[in-house]
Amino acid sequence: MKTQSSATAPSSIAVTSAAATSSRTAGRGRPGLGGTLQAALGVVAFSLTFPATAWGLEGFGPWTLVAVRSILAALIAGGCLLALRVAVPARRHWAGLAVVAAGVVVGFPLLTTLALQTSTTAHAAVVVGLLPLTTAIFSALRVGSRPSRTFWAAALAGAGAVVAFTVQQSGGALTGADLYLFGALLVCAAGYTEGGRLARVMPGWQVIGWALVLCLPLSVPAAVLALAHEPAHLTAHSVAGLLWVAAGSQFLGLVVWYRGMAAIGIPKASQLQLAQPLLTLVWSVLLLGEHLTVAAPLTAAAVLVCIAVTQRARG
Repeated sequence: MKTQSSATAPSSIAVTSAAATSSRTAGRGRPGLGGTLQAALGVVAFSLTFPATAWGLEGFGPWTLVAVRSILAALIAGGCLLALRVAVPARRHWAGLAVVAAGVVVGFPLLTTLALQTSTTAHAAVVVGLLPLTTAIFSALRVGSRPSRTFWAAALAGAGAVVAFTVQQSGGALTGADLYLFGALLVCAAGYTEGGRLARVMPGWQVIGWALVLCLPLSVPAAVLALAHEPAHLTAHSVAGLLWVAAGSQFLGLVVWYRGMAAIGIPKASQLQLAQPLLTLVWSVLLLGEHLTVAAPLTAAAVLVCIAVTQRARG
């Protein structure tokens, strides 16, 4: 990784408006279609995160799993940055990268992993269905997005369905796992919003790449301490789960996700995640053998209806 500032070599990380427009429209009939596809691929990758985490917890402790996945993802990202000789981002971008690191590299993985120790993946997936609304709110506050009233109505309807499901499943009171999940929503929405903003001025893979590298001084000693207190028991499931959350969820999924947000806007991209709970429910049955309550697929189907509305709503 070069040490010179990107302020003197902007061409290595900057994306001009003309180039961004060209990349969104080249080879397709409608502008934004490629951005929507990339964001959707990110959602598919994220939908496997909870089942993969459940697999990982079969052989690793929660703190170990989070720290090691961060290190492995950082090694992949750092290797790409080195191989392509990417210049170090300008100083003005590091505060935003720190927010991305705190939200999507540390906060969300840790809080959701702790929640999945006592929560089913199906329950956690539906609760995280609130993430699109949370991200849209953060986007409005941080980057001045102004979605239409129709957009907000559909987003609130989807969020309301998720809240009703959570209260019903928890017997009228929130559990410790629910508190972890709601905390995860807040930090992840902040990380998504800041990452989507940065992806307008540097490639999306560099956003998550530098955020992962930034966390190495924290994740390496954390992994050493965690392994000392949480001995690992390697199994096919635990290794496969660890590899997916590191390479798929923590790096590749975020690469296409941030590119998609930069292309179609943070609010609209965030609403594609309303499909994530339904996808995770499918994986939880196929990969984990979980038995779903009637409320879970009904709630997921209800929030899916909101996708078409939010995607058609003008901002």
